[in-house]
Amino acid sequence: MTHALRLGVSLVAAIVLASGAFAAEEHGAPRAPAPRAAVHPPEPHPGPSGYQRVTEPSGWNARPATVNRTTYQHNYQAARKYSIGPYHRPAGFVARHWGYGDRLPRAYWGAQYLIGDYWLFALEVPPAGYEWVRVGDDALLIDVNTGEVLQAEYGVFA
Repeated sequence: MTHALRLGVSLVAAIVLASGAFAAEEHGAPRAPAPRAAVHPPEPHPGPSGYQRVTEPSGWNARPATVNRTTYQHNYQAARKYSIGPYHRPAGFVARHWGYGDRLPRAYWGAQYLIGDYWLFALEVPPAGYEWVRVGDDALLIDVNTGEVLQAEYGVFA
């Protein structure tokens, strides 16, 4: 082999090896950690300035032990709308209008749909065994054992 040919083959091999190492580095191949500056412990964050957190009203979680179903069985139109972000219904389900007496599928009352701070949205204290859930723009009071809707507040969320 001539000197120019050997030099060319060596150059091609070096390029191939370098591109392979570069590709491995891009795809998560382990590499040595970068040197770090001195580690500082985290500081407490004071929170937004000028913001006063809303406090819960007294008795906000004093749930009635018994339920008089006839006092709850209503479908109301909400007096106010609250903007709390987008709603993503459970996968595989289509939009539907729910009312008292309907049975809400279990997927609709998972933890991500529960309204724990119902008092912020002018919703009543739920009786023991019931919870408020968000379904689209509506808030539904449901029996947590069966999924039966006891009360509906339409248009609570914008």
